[in-house]
Amino acid sequence: MEPSTYVLEFEKPLRELTRQVDDLRQRSLETNVDLTSEIQSIESKIESTGQEIYSSLSAWQKVQIARHPKRPYALDYIQAICENFQELHGDRQFKDDRAIVGGTAFFNGEAVMIVAQQKGRDPKERILRNFGMPQPEGYRKALRLMKLAEKFHIPVLTFIDTPGAFPGIESEARHVSEAIATNLREMAMLRTPSVAVVIGEGGSGGALGIGVTDRVLIFENSYYSVISPEGCAAILWKDSAAAPTAAEALKVSAHHLKGLGVVDEVIPEPAGGAHHNPEQAAAALKTSLQKHLLAIRSLDTEALLNARYERFRHLGVFTEDGAIRS
Repeated sequence: MEPSTYVLEFEKPLRELTRQVDDLRQRSLETNVDLTSEIQSIESKIESTGQEIYSSLSAWQKVQIARHPKRPYALDYIQAICENFQELHGDRQFKDDRAIVGGTAFFNGEAVMIVAQQKGRDPKERILRNFGMPQPEGYRKALRLMKLAEKFHIPVLTFIDTPGAFPGIESEARHVSEAIATNLREMAMLRTPSVAVVIGEGGSGGALGIGVTDRVLIFENSYYSVISPEGCAAILWKDSAAAPTAAEALKVSAHHLKGLGVVDEVIPEPAGGAHHNPEQAAAALKTSLQKHLLAIRSLDTEALLNARYERFRHLGVFTEDGAIRS
């Protein structure tokens, strides 16, 4: 996968410098004049500018990277880190939701069950995948596969990447809220190890519907939130243009989530985002998954369930008898 020609607003200074380097190289070829020193000077400036930009990204800028159209999707990571992926289809009730893919695979030589949200690269695939927004049958398919994994006691790996569950009339008619709620309950009691990874967008209950796992990991430039920044801005500020402010207030970025205990590890990305070096991102993901799977597979089933319960029980803040408790 080549780095995208799609340029985010805050990346435009880098793109202009890159254009200057390309122009100098072309001029050097056409005029047979050595412009090496000029090219090296601009390349040095590209490196320093990139470090300055990517070391101080705002929450909203990270949301934009999480949505980058060339960012690796679930199937890209599955192909890179797993072997013999065998996709399984259908929820056995209504139809096969292509926004969620799942099936058996071998990870690090051991059998696992994969459940993943998948977006589309081109217009045709985006429609096929419903832009990564699952419908009720997608969550029911996910649960069917997780129950199959439980039967054979193989770990479940879920890949979260959705703006949210599909909010259309047909989705509501088939009880999308009930499907997600059932997954929350059943995943909390699933008698086999599980790890979730937020690889891009982690939008609301649509993400949480496959996210109640023993460990939750997140890529450095991904986000995980109860609502999109635009949705929050529209509700609180009555203006979706306030999305950058909302993103900061929501604490959606990976390092905020790690500090709050919502995620267990932040997986580093190449400078500028995973789309700049998918192989490096996949290698980091594989290392992290190996570590966490090794840790949770050492627990017996009751210890696993108790640890999972305690993990989610202690998230957030609530009030009791007038006192705030975490």
